[in-house]
Amino acid sequence: MNNLKRIIVDFKKLTPEVLKLLVEEYPDGYGDNDIISFRNAAGERVECVEVLTDDTKYLVKISSKLERTMANYDEDDYIDFEDDDPKAVVDPDMMPPKDEEE
Repeated sequence: MNNLKRIIVDFKKLTPEVLKLLVEEYPDGYGDNDIISFRNAAGERVECVEVLTDDTKYLVKISSKLERTMANYDEDDYIDFEDDDPKAVVDPDMMPPKDEEE
């Protein structure tokens, strides 16, 4: 497990694959005990949640956008996209409310 690639993922770079892993790992959302905190090279505090694949450890930066996207996750929303397409996961602030979509 120590030979895993380590990738820090910001919401803007979130892919359907990593989003699905997050929802599977944290089906009821993540809690305080799931948050990993560290300081980046600029000395800024970063808070992330971790998901693993066979070869990669993803540290996904937490934000209100991430929380809303996880809460509203529907796998069908990503059928037309590749798993590694960061343009597939849309900023929830740019989406109409669910009742207005129909």
